[in-house]
Amino acid sequence: METMYEARGLKKLYGGKPALNGVEFAVQPGRLVGLLGPNGAGKTTLLKISAGLLTPSAGEVRIAGQLPGPATKAMVSYLPDRMALPREQRAEDMVAFYKDFYTDFDGYKAGQMLADLKLDPRQRIGAMSKGTQEKLQLCLVMSRAAGLYLLDEPLGGVDPAAREYILSTILSNYSESAAVIISTHLIGDIEKALDEVIVLKDGAVLTHQSVDALREVNGKSVDEYFREVFKC
Repeated sequence: METMYEARGLKKLYGGKPALNGVEFAVQPGRLVGLLGPNGAGKTTLLKISAGLLTPSAGEVRIAGQLPGPATKAMVSYLPDRMALPREQRAEDMVAFYKDFYTDFDGYKAGQMLADLKLDPRQRIGAMSKGTQEKLQLCLVMSRAAGLYLLDEPLGGVDPAAREYILSTILSNYSESAAVIISTHLIGDIEKALDEVIVLKDGAVLTHQSVDALREVNGKSVDEYFREVFKC
């Protein structure tokens, strides 16, 4: 089975300081991987490089064997950590835009998700609350039949009542031939869904293990392990 995602010796410098420092790992199709680490560990930088929005200082990313570019952007569905939709547009306008722009976008699925989350398709994005904007953005991203989903804090601004639905949406909307890398601080909410965890510390990979192996070796849940490693 072809590796869906691979980082090789990945480095990124900002003003001479490393945000990523030799990151290496691979993700196979069908895996849901938690990308964990404290603020400043390099998670968002890694996802932006993987989505083709930043250029690494050294090393490379391969998606289905290809360097980031037009071909990989057609197979990657990326959820940024900040709002990236035009505020003057309506939700239904963005559904139409995604349908025109991405051949793998399912407009019916997007409409169903908007209805389930009680989002008004006629509402302008600028008039939505921050949490509603994030729900809309996630609906658009997860309505694609992508090969790789890169999700940066998809549960961050979402109310607890909607988290279970959003998590089930993530789980049910990617196929066995696809992979998901999800950055989150809400480890307790998502731990039960993860196959693997990658923990970043100071821009490097501290550990990359299956969730079962991490629990067995450390005798702790992923959340407990994370809290112990990064306790103040």
